[in-house]
Amino acid sequence: MALSDTQLERYARHIVLKEIGGPGQQKLLGARVLVIGAGGLGSPALLYLAAAGVGTLGIIDDDKVSLSNLQRQIIHDTDHLDAAKTQSAAAAIARLNPDVKVELHEERLTAQNALEIISRYDIVADGCDNFATRFLVSDACFIVRRPLVSAAVGPFEGQLATFKPYEKDEEGTPRPTYRCLVPEAPAPGSIPTCESAGVLGALTGVMGSLQALEVIKEITGAGESLTGKLLIYDALDTRFRTIKLKRDPANPLNGESASIKDLSHHA
Repeated sequence: MALSDTQLERYARHIVLKEIGGPGQQKLLGARVLVIGAGGLGSPALLYLAAAGVGTLGIIDDDKVSLSNLQRQIIHDTDHLDAAKTQSAAAAIARLNPDVKVELHEERLTAQNALEIISRYDIVADGCDNFATRFLVSDACFIVRRPLVSAAVGPFEGQLATFKPYEKDEEGTPRPTYRCLVPEAPAPGSIPTCESAGVLGALTGVMGSLQALEVIKEITGAGESLTGKLLIYDALDTRFRTIKLKRDPANPLNGESASIKDLSHHA
């Protein structure tokens, strides 16, 4: 796929990077990425993926834009209050980059639709705000063998990891899953919600941008993958640290006695 003169100018700063270049930009233009949630994390992720020229962006979200979203969900604006977040995000992407095709899924991700939706895409960026969906996305991505770039935030801290548990590492051991990081969901009410605890708006911008960056790296092959590692950002101390994630042999997804074969346990 040859780049047009307009595309050569639009993506010029990518093309001069030896780690990306013309071939990498062509990979981006041919890629299909699903972003789960058009909220605090999904907003910057979608904007940077669209600006980068990802050819097809899928957006799944069943929520509407509210005034309290606008402190951090920068893909939306005051003119789109009460609009579906998928529609609002699509309008912003259309203004930013006409190269990008947007596929809207104005619904919740469920055990009934997850495999069908996720299998349409090459890679998944999960920016949801609850553990049930994170487990569902992780399990579905494992079953259909799709890379998962997962981000999460608290009031002042963010986490980011890439999961490819269907692959093996250099020693022949399956790579870790989200269930190796979080074996089971916390008890209801034990983790404060965004509404009750708050969240620093710019923090979601940092983590959503990093999430987009890791997706771009996975597509183009630039740099070193975050697979098997967890990046933690402390906004108050302005401190990043990266820790190695170990595969839990007891995890039910790809452990020694794996029991998850489908999504029926999510129903």
